[in-house]
Amino acid sequence: MAHTYTSITPQEAAALVKNGSMVGFSGFTASGSPKAVPAALAQRARDERAAGREFKFKLLSGASCGKADEDLGAAEALSWRAPFQSAKSLRNAINAGKVAFMDMHLSDVAQKLEFGFLGEMDLAVVEATDITPDGRVYLTSGVGITPSILRVAKRVVIEINETVSKRLYEMHDIARLLPPPHRSPIAILDPLDRIGTPFAVVDPKKVVGVLRTNQPDGNEPFSPPDAISTQIAGHVEAFLVAEMKAGRIPPQFLPLQAGVGNVSNAVMTALGQSRNIPAFSMYTEVLQDAQIALMRSGRLLGASTCSLTLSDAVMQEVYSDMDFFAPRIVLRPQELSNNPGVVRRLGVIAINTVLEMDLTGCANSTHVMGTQLMNGVGGSGDFTRNAYLSILMAPSTAKGGSISTVVPMTPHVDHNEHSIQILVTEQGLADLRGLGPTERAETIISKCAHPMYRDALRAYTRSCAPAHLRQNLETAFAWHLNLARTGKMLPT
Repeated sequence: MAHTYTSITPQEAAALVKNGSMVGFSGFTASGSPKAVPAALAQRARDERAAGREFKFKLLSGASCGKADEDLGAAEALSWRAPFQSAKSLRNAINAGKVAFMDMHLSDVAQKLEFGFLGEMDLAVVEATDITPDGRVYLTSGVGITPSILRVAKRVVIEINETVSKRLYEMHDIARLLPPPHRSPIAILDPLDRIGTPFAVVDPKKVVGVLRTNQPDGNEPFSPPDAISTQIAGHVEAFLVAEMKAGRIPPQFLPLQAGVGNVSNAVMTALGQSRNIPAFSMYTEVLQDAQIALMRSGRLLGASTCSLTLSDAVMQEVYSDMDFFAPRIVLRPQELSNNPGVVRRLGVIAINTVLEMDLTGCANSTHVMGTQLMNGVGGSGDFTRNAYLSILMAPSTAKGGSISTVVPMTPHVDHNEHSIQILVTEQGLADLRGLGPTERAETIISKCAHPMYRDALRAYTRSCAPAHLRQNLETAFAWHLNLARTGKMLPT
């Protein structure tokens, strides 16, 4: 029987959430995230607090949620958040201990939810271009864990975004990984292979209401590459060209993955403009403005992704020429876009940024001083651990030189020496393949560290007693302690 859906207001949808409930949001970054209901939930939190009533809920999504995270953080609406965020207000609440945050590899989120590891989901709020009477949900610009939250949530609210091209379904490839022992091989042999349907599915009986919105995603464009990011990009380009000449990368090249941010954007631009690198494809989790320009120029042949994290202007460019872009872009759930098995099968070259790296070859991408969360590990671990080549990048210094991003030991580790192959700063590129711990340390110092820190780093290594991993536990974090006490890592 065809289902007729009830119209609902954002406020009515927000009223469905109880104190302590778990709510799931669609999308991946601001792309595809709901717009109206999060704002209503933030206002409800303020109203309930003003009335002296406790109201906080748990929020699970594919990644960050853009403005929704900022609004909910500022409204003190959340008690728990996973698996990623990028909002200042929410970051401050997490670091103040007011919000519990669960950092997760993004490839794991959907299955942990469906296995029941994260508890029951009371409400899913999903942005779509359309929903049919039989429960076909046509998603928008970001997929994330949306198919999973539609399956497990007790109730569902659909936001129909009227600013979004209805032809986005032509990009979507929604497939499900069955739970063990029924899980079968994933038949993706090329980044543009399609193995699913152009829609997600929901039980129509669970849909408690549908509302309409007209807000774009609101992603901001990245800044033009600066001198440091351009130098990093040059080192990465030169390395990949050398790997091709050595026969370690095939002549047709390999799919690329790139993280979010200005440095990654600069690297992708450089690779796209390189005369020595052939046109390539991408198997990644986020597609950014630079990649759309490369696709238009013919340098990017096609891309599998989880999200179109594009500025509003570039998104409109895509909408206006779907005949060109739809065959070249595949939008997948993140358990497929970040799937370790597929990443390894395709031989993906992974390029991501970190906060700091140490002399053992480990890297920290999430916690300043080992304690203060920035955003989360995101998908960088999915790709770094399983890539054909794993490349991690950072400027060699921060805060005008007061901070070295190459340190004796990172106080928090997201990527260990077993996963990392290549470290890059504007100073140079450290190829760690085949090196033992002592060789790794000297290579990182000579290639990646800023000259003002190299003598101090070598002095640290000399202070370490002979061992397989030469570390001086008495002084390993002295630089971080100096930074906390004086604002500078090195003693003055």
